[in-house]
Amino acid sequence: MTAPDVPHQRAAVPGAACFAGVRASGVVESVDVRAAPERLAAGGWWAVVGTFSGEVRAWRFAHVERADDDAPHLGGRGAAWRGPARSSWSSSTDRAGYVAAVEATREAIREGEVFQANVCRVLSAPLAPVPGPDGTPREPSAAALAARLATGNPAPYAGFVHVPRGGPFPGTWVVSASPELFLRLEADRITSAPIKGTAREPAGLTEKDRAENVMITDLVRNDLQRVCAPGTVEVTELLALERHPGLVHLVSTVSGVLDPAVAASPERWAHLLEASFPPGSVSGAPKSSALEVIARLEPVDRGPYCGTVGWVDADSGTAELAVAIRTFWWDDADGGTLRFGTGAGITWGSDPEAEWEETELKASRLVQIASSGPDWAP
Repeated sequence: MTAPDVPHQRAAVPGAACFAGVRASGVVESVDVRAAPERLAAGGWWAVVGTFSGEVRAWRFAHVERADDDAPHLGGRGAAWRGPARSSWSSSTDRAGYVAAVEATREAIREGEVFQANVCRVLSAPLAPVPGPDGTPREPSAAALAARLATGNPAPYAGFVHVPRGGPFPGTWVVSASPELFLRLEADRITSAPIKGTAREPAGLTEKDRAENVMITDLVRNDLQRVCAPGTVEVTELLALERHPGLVHLVSTVSGVLDPAVAASPERWAHLLEASFPPGSVSGAPKSSALEVIARLEPVDRGPYCGTVGWVDADSGTAELAVAIRTFWWDDADGGTLRFGTGAGITWGSDPEAEWEETELKASRLVQIASSGPDWAP
């Protein structure tokens, strides 16, 4: 029997991915990136999905089409999205439970355990497989949801990866409208752009938002210094205002030149992930202590939410991985379930009720879009 971490190579099987003007189909290989990082240095175009808990898997595609149009709807032509009823969504933590988790996080801050931690909840709704042309059940169309989001909530790092379950490769179903860059690789330069600070309008951003952004930017800077040449890591933009549908964010940008030994290593991605994963903006500071707080307070696993989703082009030496926020994922549990995560960064200055409202703000527009039927219009 083939070990799960050994690369699979065989004829292409069904699967699709679309990001930033690249549409890919036909999966020919799948690897656990941390167990076999050298495969991503051997060539090809790979779609990547990483869970918050640490598993990072990549799928290599046989057919890669590049187009001038950079929207994920390239993968959704001819597909109709039928989402769950808006009333069918439930939360892993209700308002009272989330407020209590924020208070517990503030207590951990008061005790000196952490400076900041991101506290999240997972929304879920039943979504069963749909009958295919031959009547057999098929997984919902990730491409169709990606097309819907591209119209109703365009995002700079939007895309999807869908490899059906039950085939020769591990399956995945992830659709993202992420506004946040986790890692961009261009030759030997690595860049990250953490988001901290969210409001409906710029006037709603507070000193707490700005202080939190600076704190996490410093954490990301320290992460990149672990893999970059000394003296090359710099904050190129601090507290920039970005507008997205229905809300605004504060975004900072950190960039550095990879250490030559890391840049030349066939295990480059193992080094990058060891230094920076999971993303600092969705964990906290110090990261290790924040992860312990999260494990105590969150009742369900985050799955790919707050992990990463994106692509690696090993032939050109480029990559773009987003932080998997504003992200849906589907699995076949309980007859089929669509999930969506939402959360907020908690500091000593947090108002628990306001943090709950922030999680509502981040979720409301996208859940509404995903719950709409085929007659939906922006």
